[in-house]
Amino acid sequence: MTKRIEISKDIAATPDAVYAAISDVTRMGEWSEECYACAWHEGFDGPAVGAVFDGHNRNGEKTWTTQAKVIEADPGRAFAFECSMMDFHYATWGYRIEPTGDGCTVTEWSEDLRPDSALEISKQISGIDDRGERNRQTMSGTLERLAASLKGASA
Repeated sequence: MTKRIEISKDIAATPDAVYAAISDVTRMGEWSEECYACAWHEGFDGPAVGAVFDGHNRNGEKTWTTQAKVIEADPGRAFAFECSMMDFHYATWGYRIEPTGDGCTVTEWSEDLRPDSALEISKQISGIDDRGERNRQTMSGTLERLAASLKGASA
């Protein structure tokens, strides 16, 4: 069963400025509590459908790396990617950007695709017992830090 979470935040910046920030995955460590660094694979240097990057994550003493493949790259509107580990697609993450009168609303979403049989190994790798609750917390923090860093930004 797919478990989907969505968290939205109004950001006082243009949709293009927000897209430029979130689609530059090398900046994710500026905002995310869990994903401290991302790097494009050789042959890729920016957001395009099919581009692949590694996400380096941590929770306390636990660290792990996932591979992500961009599945949507629509400037000013949406950015999304599939996350895999050892060729197992376990989650999809994305951002929707909707213009407002004084900036935009950004919705970060994730779909947890792990079957029950994978939950225990996931807990061992990450040290996180309740992935849904953890994602809600970290997504809220990511959007707060993104909003603070982009306040008033234009493309």
